Amino acid sequence: MAVDHAPAVGKGLRAGRRATVRVPATSANLGPGFDTLGLALTIHDVVTLSLAPTGLEVSVEGQGAAGVPLTEEHLVVRAVRAGFDHVGVPQPGIRLHCVNGIPHGRGLGSSAAAVVAGLVAARGCLQEPEALDDATVLALATSLEGHPDNAAAALLGGCTISWHTHSGVPRAERIDVRADLDPVVCVPAGELSTSTARAMLPALVPHPDASFNAGRSALLVHALTRRPDLLLEATEDRLHQAQRAPAMPETAELVHKVRELGAAAVVSGAGPSVLVLGGRGEGRKAVDAVLSGPTGNRWNIEQPGIDTVGSLLATEGE
Repeated sequence: MAVDHAPAVGKGLRAGRRATVRVPATSANLGPGFDTLGLALTIHDVVTLSLAPTGLEVSVEGQGAAGVPLTEEHLVVRAVRAGFDHVGVPQPGIRLHCVNGIPHGRGLGSSAAAVVAGLVAARGCLQEPEALDDATVLALATSLEGHPDNAAAALLGGCTISWHTHSGVPRAERIDVRADLDPVVCVPAGELSTSTARAMLPALVPHPDASFNAGRSALLVHALTRRPDLLLEATEDRLHQAQRAPAMPETAELVHKVRELGAAAVVSGAGPSVLVLGGRGEGRKAVDAVLSGPTGNRWNIEQPGIDTVGSLLATEGE
């Protein structure tokens, strides 16, 4: 689809540049780390951005291709525009092609991936790419997403801890986790919007529950980096998973049954996918045991690795 947008590629942009970004799926929360912890997975979207004097052309293939707008409302386009607006360069025409490998509406960070990909692609088309450094991309992505957990992991790769400063600026740090965590992702056919899942959370939580999750989050960092034998206890949660269970009963049941077998299963992000962590194939064994019957037909089981790169930018042209 083509629409007019701007008369020419403006100053500050590399008119002949083509930027391609590979961005990973992410699983947020990891149980107790609500809105703070994220893990990048080797499931990817690939976005290619080219600048043009005028117009907008968007093409999409892969996951969610039939359900996304091919207009200025496309999330990657919105992110590209936000990046250019932040830097203060004139908005150019855009040619955008997306190859989506991340399932939409499944709690695997598809929207954060789109936003981060658009911002990093915009960076690749600037004469001064440092104007969209990682800190700026994280801040812009958080303003579009509402929270930094998925965006941080999509941008930086690996496992990330994100927070806001006293002045409201989002920050993130990556931690090096064990290479033998062996993530297993169970993806159902049905979708669940993040807004629906968030609407189910209470405005206030009891102090003991907040204390419980603080302790488990601290323990989880230790388990992810040094003591994987503690993952089952470290992934316990009282703030969001049980509260959201009525919207995704099959997800809640799968998490419960896999945990009963001793594997660290959690709701991935806002759901309804399930993430299981555990070395030596323990997670996959537990998932296979639970889904050995007809119920297993309703789940797509994947075993991605941990993406340690994050958003990867490649550019061509002047």
